[in-house]
Amino acid sequence: MMAALMSIVAISIDAMLPALGLIGADLRAVNDNQAQLVISFIFAGMTIGQLISGPLSDAIGRKKIVFYGLALYFTGALICLNATSMTMIFTGRFIQGLGVSGPFIASQSIVRDKYSGRAMARILSLVMMIFIMVPAIAPALGMGIIALASWRAIFAFYILYAAAIGFWLYRRLDETLAEENRIPFRLSTFKHGLKTVFGNATTMRYTVAVGCAFGAMIGYLTSIQQIYFDIYDLGDLFPLFFGLQALAFGASSFINSRIVEKYGMRYIVLRIVLFICFLSAGLATVQLFTMPPFWIFFIFGICILFSIAMLFGNLNALAMEPMGQMAGIAAAIIGAVSSVIGISAGTLIGQLYNGTLFPMSIGFLCLGTIAILLILSDRNPVTTIVP
Repeated sequence: MMAALMSIVAISIDAMLPALGLIGADLRAVNDNQAQLVISFIFAGMTIGQLISGPLSDAIGRKKIVFYGLALYFTGALICLNATSMTMIFTGRFIQGLGVSGPFIASQSIVRDKYSGRAMARILSLVMMIFIMVPAIAPALGMGIIALASWRAIFAFYILYAAAIGFWLYRRLDETLAEENRIPFRLSTFKHGLKTVFGNATTMRYTVAVGCAFGAMIGYLTSIQQIYFDIYDLGDLFPLFFGLQALAFGASSFINSRIVEKYGMRYIVLRIVLFICFLSAGLATVQLFTMPPFWIFFIFGICILFSIAMLFGNLNALAMEPMGQMAGIAAAIIGAVSSVIGISAGTLIGQLYNGTLFPMSIGFLCLGTIAILLILSDRNPVTTIVP
């Protein structure tokens, strides 16, 4: 159920990827890279939305925040469905992001309500394993909708998809935050949450590391359509190849769920980030001499997506572990801070796209290096905070 709830985020991004070029042409984008912002704006909305949804979920419960968020999500989808300009579709996507932050925050908080430590990381990995299967089929779904109707019909599908999941949760989801554990939604409470999160060095180190991983993912997603369509001229096969790459997410999360309790989160993330740096440096080196053939990029994409998936569950768990019962507010602040970092870095990587793989590979190398330094600098044991 939590995987289905989180999948609204994934399908809202990946089903749009094949449509970016069509949206840009239809709504008269100022340049080829502007259509990438259709992806960036939903993440921007999520960033701000999390700061509201997190404290509200601690105050009114997880279930209510899901349905308030879905109502906003529907509104944004309707605006995009009727968009007549790039500004209008950016506005709709931003509102969609505000709305989807409710289900996104609630799903993480529900898991944190029931689990902690390595057990929480294992459960998040299992959720991610199911959730990430969505990107394997979403681009093909998007192309199928475009073939039958138009890119606008994708937004009609979003409304139906979210409504179906909302109905399932309405019937089957029990509230996981007891009344006695709720924290009133006050400015002072939010300030206390900010002070607690920013005052914990371990949480902040891993929050920034999450942002680095998030930036790599956004940089990949915003560039991928142009890479397949322009560099390799494989637009018709894009759903197939991207779907195969996305399956690495599911495989990664499954493997992580089996090994995290044995080896620990920090041990795993350090080695995965080193692996990303090695791959990115290798791709950048090849790009200096020649355009890498498609098979090299394809394997690179599989390895990168595999690595990012393994990082997300573990880095988020490491960042959340010291937060105790402040799960909602902490998830909101951690999510917002990491999203600002990720959106900024990922959008920059996408906007630097110049018809080669060099900006992406160098961007990943820089983000990986920062994450390594942060992980290595954390030598304090995790202490759970109970406000």
